[in-house]
This record gives sequence, C-alpha cells and structure tokens, in this order.
Amino acid sequence: MITLLFHVIALAGVTMMISSPMSVLAFVSPSSPLFEGNRYGRINLHHTTTKLFHHHQHQQNNNRRTFITTSVSTLPILLSSTTTIQSASYRANAITPEQASKSYDTYAATYDNLDGGTIASSLGIDEARKHLLSMAKGNVLEIGVGTGLNLDSYQFTNIQSLTLVDISEGMLSQARVRIQQMKSMGIIDDSIPVKIVQADATSELTSLFGKDKFDTVVDTFSLCVMGNEGAKRCLEEMTGVVKKGGDGGQVLLIENTRASNPLLGYYQDITASTAADVGGKGCVYNQNVGEMIQQTKGLKIAKEEAFAAGLFRAYTCQKT
Repeated sequence: MITLLFHVIALAGVTMMISSPMSVLAFVSPSSPLFEGNRYGRINLHHTTTKLFHHHQHQQNNNRRTFITTSVSTLPILLSSTTTIQSASYRANAITPEQASKSYDTYAATYDNLDGGTIASSLGIDEARKHLLSMAKGNVLEIGVGTGLNLDSYQFTNIQSLTLVDISEGMLSQARVRIQQMKSMGIIDDSIPVKIVQADATSELTSLFGKDKFDTVVDTFSLCVMGNEGAKRCLEEMTGVVKKGGDGGQVLLIENTRASNPLLGYYQDITASTAADVGGKGCVYNQNVGEMIQQTKGLKIAKEEAFAAGLFRAYTCQKT
C-alpha cells in the first residue's frame, strides 16, 4: 500500500507541474481519455488538466466521484533539483530472504488489503494481471505467490498443473485457504495438481525442479523485494526451469519499474529508500527490470507493455 501511495503522489506531482500548482488529486476512470486506449491505466499526460478522477463502485452500485487530497505541492521543488541527484536504485536497501520470510509472515493475514483494493485497481494492476495471466498454460510455476492474489486471473482450462512457491510460510497458509475455496467453488478442478513449496526463488528453483520443466513461469511484483542482485539471480533461476521458447515456454512478469518519464523516474530515485523502509516490505520500486532481463543469459523480451505512466510493466519473455 505504501509503495502504491508513492506512485499516486508521483503521478499527482507531475500532473501539477504540467498543469497548475494545485495540491488536489483524484483518480481517473479507465474509460477517460486520460488513459491511452483504456488499457492498463496508461496515463496520457497531454490530456491532463488539474485533476484526475476515479469512479468506483459502492455496495449499493452507486458511482461516486472520489477526491483524494494529498500534500504534494512540494514535489515540483524536489524534482527541480534532480540534475544533481544520482539514481538511488543501488542505494535503496533490499531485505534479505530471511527478513522477507519473517516480514511477509507478519503481513500475510492482511496482505490482500495492502497490495489489492481500490488504489491497485485504479492504477490498472487488476486488469494487467487478468490480461497477462490468462496467457499462462501447461505446467505453470508461480514464484512469490503470496496469498494467491493472482489465482483468480488464471484460465484453468489451459493449465495442466500448478506449482506455487513463496519464501513465507504465512503467505502460503493463506494461499492454501484460497485454493481450497476455489476448489470448493469448482474454479479449480480437482484433476489439476496443485503443489505448494516454501523456497527461495533467488537460489533454489533449479535445484528443486530441474531444468526445462515448466511451460509457464509467473512472477508479479516480487523482483523489487529481492533487490537488484537478488532479482538478477531470480531471473536466472526462472530461465533455468522454463522450457525454451521454441517448445512453447514463456516467462510472464508484472513488475515495479523505473518510469521512462524523466520526472517520475527522478521522483522514484529520490524516494526509493524511503518507500522501501516505510512500506516495511523492502520493495525497491525503481529497478530497471527491462535491462535486467536483457542481461540475463538465455532470456529475451518478446513483448513489453507499460502502464500507470510506466511505473509498472508487463513482460512476456522467452528462453532462447
């Protein structure tokens, strides 16, 4: 939730710099012309005036326009001094696997409220999950599965088996509950094997599962928690266990990334450490994930899509 709020404030600040020095922010409906093509909430700042609106559905199905007032009037001042600021990507402190396990055990019971909900939906994350994960097929491995937040986005008619990995036992306990609920509702057929494994995805995937074992490997928003070096090792592990692209193998990723917009990128750089520390989950949210993928031996980007002004990106990758 804290990381998402930092994203919201960043978008607000850039909007104000382009339009007027106001400190009022609201979100915009995905059908607004502010969002390019109504896909993944990709923001078109050329259409931005002074306010972004978001329409959300209440229990009584009444659409109401919600305004969120936020104190971001100092952001333009911060950004005006960015010429002297070096990228904080490597200075932001990532947490260790042991810290991640303990931290996420604590968050497990309330994680869906932290990383889901209205803000995530407004930024286009829910739609991005459904679009990308509907492509998952065959024998599927998801790393950093957490509480199973992605499970609703899979098309299980295309899946032969599902292996779920996380470093936190607390998270996996929540995922088990979700899986049982989905099975009882008939969403996951009993004929589909579901395996749950507690493991460190930065070092143990290949040793646990072997090479070229999975048709699809999935990760959403885990690389930032691993830090830059951990993320690189995880990409290598995922490359090891996925089948080659010629055999139908694919790696599907949705990750926090450094925005291509220079103002947003600078904002991420100067707040990366604070966002990681205050959020409590150690997410280094200004990683250059595209560059990491390109530097991973045997892995290439087949398709890349940016949304929420490039603060998040979806990648379809193949093993060469």
